[in-house]
Amino acid sequence: MRYPNLEIDLLRAFVAVAETGSFTAAAEVVHRSQSAVSQKVLRLEEILGRRVFERTSRTLSLTPDGERLLVAARRMLELNDTVVRAWREPPAAGTLRLGVSEDFIPGQLPRLLARFGRLYPGVHVDLMTGLSCTLIEAYEAGRLDAAIAKRSGTGPRGRVIWREPLVWLAAADYEVDFARPARLVMLAAPCSYRDTMIAALDSVRREWVAACTASSLMGVQAAVSGGLGVTLLGRAFLQEGLKVLRAPDLWPALPMTEVTVMGEDRAPDLVRPLITFLTEHLAGNDALALVA
Repeated sequence: MRYPNLEIDLLRAFVAVAETGSFTAAAEVVHRSQSAVSQKVLRLEEILGRRVFERTSRTLSLTPDGERLLVAARRMLELNDTVVRAWREPPAAGTLRLGVSEDFIPGQLPRLLARFGRLYPGVHVDLMTGLSCTLIEAYEAGRLDAAIAKRSGTGPRGRVIWREPLVWLAAADYEVDFARPARLVMLAAPCSYRDTMIAALDSVRREWVAACTASSLMGVQAAVSGGLGVTLLGRAFLQEGLKVLRAPDLWPALPMTEVTVMGEDRAPDLVRPLITFLTEHLAGNDALALVA
């Protein structure tokens, strides 16, 4: 029996809708109109003879068949892109000394670097992770070819590629006593998270004390999860066992944090493929906002 072909264009539209959660957002990712994306998904469902999305006037979710298809579609797109890239682009090769901030896509970076390694086997990544201030210092000292770091309040560095909402985080069972100063878990200075947290509470005249000072983001997460106090981090750090505090009068609204890339001019043949890969594969991440 001869089966119909699954067109890559249809799969790309389907994956974009699944990852962004809407046809409108997917249209921006694949650079097509919303109606064109909708037609591609309908055509895909017609070929498969199955519905891949449950649609209502307010919600959009994958069906069980859609969830199965998403796994296979991602593999097919990765294979397609690998083959096309091998023919249309000179293979990237060499050693890239890369610094990545601890707070950039926590939990996802290992998976993404593994996929990058499969797509660009000729690139050896010498990876350094740590706080943004440490990475910026290493980059400026010439010990890194490129760095992905959180923008400091001291001035612009690099090109902004992501923006992420900041949130107040506490343990899921943490009981806030508003009659007493807020108990904060923070990184040691200098730290933009620390500065933003203090400035936000001072703006609403909320008293606070440092309940715990940690030397790493892992330490901050552990202290907050253990109920020692409240902290301020990117929304990507929200995980099981934590909650977002939302009382605007006591936990004031927070700005977006910006993530920048530095070094595009130092090793363009190696940095450009990495940045292109990250922006393509994280465009649908609901914790981060892609900057065009």
